[in-house]
Amino acid sequence: MVCWHYNEYMIKVLLVDDDIKISNMIAEYAQAESWHFDKAANGLEALRLFDKHVYALVVLDVMMPGLDGWGVLKKIRENSSVPVIMLTARDEEYDKLLGFELGSDDYIGKPFSPRELIARMKALLKRSGAYENEQKSLVFGSFRIDMSAHRVLIDDNILTLTPREYDLLAFMASHPGQAFTRDHLLDQVWGFDYVGDSRTVDTHIKSLREKLGDRRDLLATVWGTGYRFEVEK
Repeated sequence: MVCWHYNEYMIKVLLVDDDIKISNMIAEYAQAESWHFDKAANGLEALRLFDKHVYALVVLDVMMPGLDGWGVLKKIRENSSVPVIMLTARDEEYDKLLGFELGSDDYIGKPFSPRELIARMKALLKRSGAYENEQKSLVFGSFRIDMSAHRVLIDDNILTLTPREYDLLAFMASHPGQAFTRDHLLDQVWGFDYVGDSRTVDTHIKSLREKLGDRRDLLATVWGTGYRFEVEK
């Protein structure tokens, strides 16, 4: 049976502001929402967190020392279409136009009403489908497959997998405890028209185990049969 798990903290928000009081205030006003917040005090820290985790929304201050909000937004938009709300103490038309040109989804000037910001955050989350994607995820302890983002996480750290590795792991995890032959895995993951050696399954399992590290035992060998996804006890 597929182990579907609904996680109330599937919606994760990244707050980026060098004024930690503002980040704390936003999180405090959002207590009624089932959101999880990560906070970054500068642009480099924000990018480090963004590379490691899956966020449904980013609230990003423009004026920060070092790498400013514009620089962070440019880097985010190289690989992601995650909704971004820009915060700035300057309420100038040029800043708004620049933000939209760089890919921001909304813009709010400081000082702002926390309630208005929360309302805008909720509107963006709804528009992006994040509430719908708060959806089914495969969760086994601290191991999680985020089906909407096609990402695998251990302790919220993203594993770098090839598309085929992801498909293989997701298929097996969707049937925990069930043993599969190599041929069955080839048919289900590679397709019935795949022409090649069944040992490619062994190669992918070996690579996945290396990437899983101390969680390698999730992929168990069934001698004389093939492999199964071993549910953690």
